Amino acid sequence: MNDTIYRAYHDEEWGVPEYDDRQLFEKLVLDGFQAGLSWRTILYKRDSFRAAFDQFSPEKIADYGEADVKRLLQDRAIIRSELKIRATIGNARCYLKIMEAGAGAFSNYLWGFVNGNPIVEPIKCYKEHPVQSAESESLARDLKSKGFKFCGPVITYAFMQAVGMVNGHESNCPRWREVNALAR
Repeated sequence: MNDTIYRAYHDEEWGVPEYDDRQLFEKLVLDGFQAGLSWRTILYKRDSFRAAFDQFSPEKIADYGEADVKRLLQDRAIIRSELKIRATIGNARCYLKIMEAGAGAFSNYLWGFVNGNPIVEPIKCYKEHPVQSAESESLARDLKSKGFKFCGPVITYAFMQAVGMVNGHESNCPRWREVNALAR
C-alpha cells in the first residue's frame, strides 16, 4: 500500500484498544461521518474535523447553536452534512449525560458491551470480515435509546474495530498479534 497516511493508521492506530473517553467520542463521531463514504476520506479530513469541532471536546460541542451549524456547513475541509453535524452536537449532549457517572464512564459503558475484553476475530482474508455482530447490534440499540444518532450496527462495528473492542486484523497480519498483546 503506497498510501502513507492510511498505512500509518493501520500500523499504529486501528485496532489498538482505546480507553480514553474523549478519544472514544471522537472516533464514534468520525465513524458516523463515514456513513456512505470511505474511511480514507474521513482519515484525510480528520485534522480538519478536529479543528472545526474544537478537538472533539464534547463539552464545547454540546453548547453549539445555529451559528455553529451554519459555520460548519460552510467549512469545505469537512463533510458538510447537516444531519451529521446536528447528530454530532446531539451526540455530545448524550455523551455528557453518560459522563455524569464520573471519569471513565463512557469508556466503561462502551467496553461493557464486550465484557471489557476485545473480541478476537480469526480472519484470514479481509473478505471474511463481518460488517456487524450481535455486540454491535446491542451497542447500536443502546446508543440509540440514549439519543445518539448515526450509530447503527454497521457503524458501531467499524467503531468497535477501530478502538480495539474487536481485533479485526487478519490473523496473518503482524498487527493481529501486537494488538492482542495491548488489551488490558
